[in-house]
Amino acid sequence: MIAILGIDPGCSGALVLVTEQGGYIDHLPMPTIKVGTKSRVNGAAVAAWVRQYGITHAYLEQVGAMSGQGTASMFTFGHAAGVAEGILQGLNIPYTLVTPQAWKKSAGLIGSDKDAARSRAIQLYPELRALDAKAKGQAIADALLIARFGIGVK
Repeated sequence: MIAILGIDPGCSGALVLVTEQGGYIDHLPMPTIKVGTKSRVNGAAVAAWVRQYGITHAYLEQVGAMSGQGTASMFTFGHAAGVAEGILQGLNIPYTLVTPQAWKKSAGLIGSDKDAARSRAIQLYPELRALDAKAKGQAIADALLIARFGIGVK
């Protein structure tokens, strides 16, 4: 089976696997560990989960600084994205960086509110109960739509 990985990076992100036709396989809310008082992505847990599957390509949201975001939170977010990218490189998984604008346009979400991605994912995967949770469901929805962007499924 061909598995495509979509990654919404960040400590509150998620990873989602779909088939090349867009069928849901599995998901993982981003695992974290405490380093002092800060949370960091648990790279070992991400790598262990990813190794279970024959991933043929990954699509990772390309992140950058956002206005109004503090320096410490930008660093933490960038670190999390770097951990995800490093795992893909270390496991020799080909990947593509995808801008939020690109995957949101593909999903018909430009100009929509933040929860629109979760609503769209629920329409596409009504049986996936994990989407019901507001925050974690949002991250899973984003990762799902990133993966679907990668395979060209609307």
